[in-house]
Amino acid sequence: MRHCVVNNLVLGGDAPVRLMGVINCSPESFYANSYIPIDFVHKTAVEMVEQGADLIDIGARSTAPNTQAISGSTEAERIDAALTELDGSGITVSVDTMNPWVLDVCLNHDIHAVNDISGLTSPVYAQRLARSGLPAFLMASNEKPGDAIGLDATLTALERVIARCETTGIKDYVLDPGIGMWTPFRSVEDDWTLCRNFSEFGKFGRPVLAAISRKTFIGDLLNRDPEDRLAGSLAVTLMLLEKGASVVRTHDVAQTLDVIRVFEQMVKRS
Repeated sequence: MRHCVVNNLVLGGDAPVRLMGVINCSPESFYANSYIPIDFVHKTAVEMVEQGADLIDIGARSTAPNTQAISGSTEAERIDAALTELDGSGITVSVDTMNPWVLDVCLNHDIHAVNDISGLTSPVYAQRLARSGLPAFLMASNEKPGDAIGLDATLTALERVIARCETTGIKDYVLDPGIGMWTPFRSVEDDWTLCRNFSEFGKFGRPVLAAISRKTFIGDLLNRDPEDRLAGSLAVTLMLLEKGASVVRTHDVAQTLDVIRVFEQMVKRS
């Protein structure tokens, strides 16, 4: 497997499972308790690192179904303020945006990776990312986020993401199969299918991101709101670790670290 290196942090292969903590600066989020006001961004990031997060993923707009849309300027204003709070902190930061002009704002700050759920479908975005030299987390997408439905379509979309990387010269990246209700055409069973077959995404020889924290398919099964989906999220996380996840993205750093530590102890070879 080819590693991805984020601010000297090795992801994939024989490296330990890495933990990505979520800082959400969007009050429109599907999970209201995850919203972090700007004045608390630094404090929250420090706490997450102390709890075991290897890097912090900061986003400022919600992409969950049926959420209120915001303008690019609003997203840029929010993320600019959030990143200002972390400049000079020494914390490893990725930015969750698919807007090339918002990415321009982010590049004025101390960031170390980019999380693009559109999977480089924007040539302008891809070119900016390539020029920056930053590593990336890239989600399976054909024309828009989450439009690959089913296992075969997701594998094909990831092949297209890899081809975009090759075209633009991006060499350091993590693949994200895109579990989640991204479009009205997806069902919760589609997400369970991706989870059951998660090991398939390792066939590309790249680290794979597990990003399932408190998502709809878990709530639908358990009949629980986002606030009550922690146990279900941890259960799915353990299974995805067994199927090869290299990085786990989560709202719940301390609890997820416990799962990772137990998993790594269970698979330790004597």
